[in-house]
Amino acid sequence: MENFLIDKINELAFTKVTTTDKLWESNILDSISIVELVVEIENEFSIKVPFNEIIVENFETIENIIRYIESKK
Repeated sequence: MENFLIDKINELAFTKVTTTDKLWESNILDSISIVELVVEIENEFSIKVPFNEIIVENFETIENIIRYIESKK
């Protein structure tokens, strides 16, 4: 899961990231790339991410995203 997320974010943001990088605060992801990432997550992990759950608390770091995905399974 971690490697998948790192690869996808690197691909979307054209930059290298670590599990603790602040993705929104540092502007690594913008509104378009976060939606693209959510689509990739939904497809890869067979989960649904409601629009109202695309918030900083769930998507600020890769660690947060992993916790969020695990909570949806």
